[in-house]
Amino acid sequence: MGTKKKVSAMLEEFKNFAFKGNVIDLAIGVIIGAAFGKIVDSLVKHIIMPLVGVVMPGQQGYLGWKWLINGKEVPYGLFIGEIVNFLIVALALYIFIVKFIGMIMKNKQETATVPASLTKDQELLTEIAALLKTKTLS
Repeated sequence: MGTKKKVSAMLEEFKNFAFKGNVIDLAIGVIIGAAFGKIVDSLVKHIIMPLVGVVMPGQQGYLGWKWLINGKEVPYGLFIGEIVNFLIVALALYIFIVKFIGMIMKNKQETATVPASLTKDQELLTEIAALLKTKTLS
């Protein structure tokens, strides 16, 4: 096989791979996931953690939650905010993947396992086949 044919075959394989529906669906999922992550991040930083900061003492809310260790600040409030962010994303993924997609897959399996009823023609053919088997066995 010539070099030109190898390159052409490789480009064809790449085109088939890159433009398959699965790859495009995956890219769309990544983009939507990144946007969802920004929304959750904003929810945690601008709504949830400031509300927690109102309840908890501190001048700057959770942003002011810091430990001073040997003159160095350790901003544990920011860390708690990131944990809340993670928990919300994990909860949303759990609900979507386990509950929503699991429910869809369960419904597909239930519909796939329901046997289709035979038509009259198919029932007659099944009976004829059974009769022929018993005739050939005897």
